[in-house]
Amino acid sequence: MKAISKAMLATALMAGAMMAQPQFGPPDPATMVQRRVERLTQVLSLTSSQAAQATTIFTNAETSITPIQTNIQTYRTNLQTAVKGNQLATIDQLAGQIGAAEGQILSIQSKAGAAFYAILTADQQTKVNSM
Repeated sequence: MKAISKAMLATALMAGAMMAQPQFGPPDPATMVQRRVERLTQVLSLTSSQAAQATTIFTNAETSITPIQTNIQTYRTNLQTAVKGNQLATIDQLAGQIGAAEGQILSIQSKAGAAFYAILTADQQTKVNSM
């Protein structure tokens, strides 16, 4: 009887501990943007206006990237199937699609970085002009 009670108690404690564990995996895009803007605000002392503009820029970029990432996942799954089936032409096609999609993501991220940089340089130029 004591052994069963101890086992039940141990099981309950382990279940509680497992439920208290943080969820693993990447955060959602909104959380990633929020954390990024918080870091940039700390490092660059962004104004609230700059932080709001940065949030908009990076949120728009993440929104554009999400469907491309979904396509990449599909391409990679199909690529695994093509590799297993020794489908050489399909492998070439999917590799090209993955490369093009990753290029699109790089372009979106770079354009977001450029837009953010423009905010910083515009504010610096405004400060210089007001002197």
